[in-house]
Amino acid sequence: MAAALTLAAALPVAAQAPPKSIHASRLTGQAPTIDGRLDDAAWAAAPVISDFVQRDPDEGKAPTFITQVRLLYDDDALYVAARMLRPDAHTIRRSISRRDSESDAEVFLISLDPYLDRRTGYTFSVNSGGVRGDRYHAQDQEGGEAQYDPVWSARSDVDDQGWSAEMRIPFSQLRFNAGREQVWGLQITRNIPDKNEKNQWTLIPRDAAGYISQFGTLEGIAGIPASRRLELLPYAAASLTYRADVNPKNPFAEKSATRIGGDLKMGLGPNLTLDATIHPDFGQVEADPADVNLSAFETVFAERRPFFTEGAEALTGLAQNFIQRPVYFYSRRIGAPPRGSISGDFVKQPTNTTILSAAKVTGRLKSGLSIGALAAVTPREYARSYDSLPDTFDGVAVEPPNAFAVIRLQQDFGKQQSNAGLNVTYAHHFVDERRGLQDILSRNAFAGGVDWKLRSQQGKYELTGFVGASHVEGDSNAIARLQRGSAHYYQRPDQDHIRYDAGRRSLSGYTVSLRHDKNAGRFTLWGFQLLARSPGFEINDLGRMQTADDINFNGDFILRDTKPHRTFRSYMVQLTTESG
Repeated sequence: MAAALTLAAALPVAAQAPPKSIHASRLTGQAPTIDGRLDDAAWAAAPVISDFVQRDPDEGKAPTFITQVRLLYDDDALYVAARMLRPDAHTIRRSISRRDSESDAEVFLISLDPYLDRRTGYTFSVNSGGVRGDRYHAQDQEGGEAQYDPVWSARSDVDDQGWSAEMRIPFSQLRFNAGREQVWGLQITRNIPDKNEKNQWTLIPRDAAGYISQFGTLEGIAGIPASRRLELLPYAAASLTYRADVNPKNPFAEKSATRIGGDLKMGLGPNLTLDATIHPDFGQVEADPADVNLSAFETVFAERRPFFTEGAEALTGLAQNFIQRPVYFYSRRIGAPPRGSISGDFVKQPTNTTILSAAKVTGRLKSGLSIGALAAVTPREYARSYDSLPDTFDGVAVEPPNAFAVIRLQQDFGKQQSNAGLNVTYAHHFVDERRGLQDILSRNAFAGGVDWKLRSQQGKYELTGFVGASHVEGDSNAIARLQRGSAHYYQRPDQDHIRYDAGRRSLSGYTVSLRHDKNAGRFTLWGFQLLARSPGFEINDLGRMQTADDINFNGDFILRDTKPHRTFRSYMVQLTTESG
């Protein structure tokens, strides 16, 4: 595989035209009102961007309809005005949907690469119905993280000539290197669903690899003052509940509850952000769906808590898209339901562990080093029970105090946006003999690894891989429980290379993988991977893993044609194989 990559890197690359460039104008008078109507005098001073080209369905041809875009900025924000002309304006749909959701309405998108690293970026969109969307691109791919929810404004308006949109994107919601003059990556897109048409300012061919690396440039932004980026959000909440089916004998029936806490967000210079929380309030977070799990493996729920979703890529590196790479950090472990239990006629047990406090630092330095670090603490949780015969109360600890730490570092290097990353996680459970928690939880769990992505020809070829290790220690009963669990099954009779040991007090393991891919080309794409995971590899204290003890080979081959033909526009045949 390495030889193949070396050969690919040595092949000549066709000369490419220099990227497009546009100059943003500084706003000198009153800022435009964001109402979608483009009737403010300020827009007259901005140059018009109208040299769009089709990507779909007829790549490289002139768009069906004209699109005109203007850019302005002041000390606080970037202003965007877009005019989408269309003779049959009565056919424009104005569908309403949730934020970040797709619909059959036309969409205007502007994508920014403020670091100009040709790898990461932001996309802001608004459709003809006025629905906004925003995504963070952690990698050189068109898809991004919808959990990114910055504070910005946009409006759209439909008239007899088409529709128009205005945006205001505060600089405080973006991360970029300090400097008097800024040069950012830029892409502008218009999607017309009823025509199956996508128009782009900078054409990104269908057979090309990458997305952000293909952007044009935005110049002219200069003299932006440094902002403190400080937000403080204290809260107090109370609840009052009435139920018709309350048993009068239940001593734990409570009607009211109160809670207080607060969140802090502070910029550490222009590149790093500190987020801290005390008793975070997740009362408005969407509840998990009902689940009936009849399998031996746990149900994996998506993270929806804002503190953990924002900047999650900096802590996980999962956007690297390594197939079967370990998930070293699964944030739902922090604040999870208590692992202990109690029984009685009436029981009061917390549904989730309280998060006393948590803090994280995320960002990217000018050197290309991405940083993510998190620490969190949860307290001991108690459950109470009442038995009517005899008339007795009982109380036990169902979760010990816990401390968690996560570090993710990723360094970009080279003109091809190659990178290497490091993950380290640590979980400490302060277990003791209260209710036998030392029998079900380990005391210390370490895990970590390195990964790399070596790119050539702008990502057309990639050599990726990772090496990881883990070490868990605790009481012999807790380690025996791990060995018997569904992730390991040391006791299974169909193997002779591992041995169940009820007396051991630690478990260690490793994982390693190497993969080679071809990601671009008109006719063929392919990828092949070899992976090994030892029986003792265990990361479920702070990460997520279903099975260990595996040697796996997988490969895929795609035959396609991205150029339209007389009878069809494209075709694709995919072959996939896996053994392990």
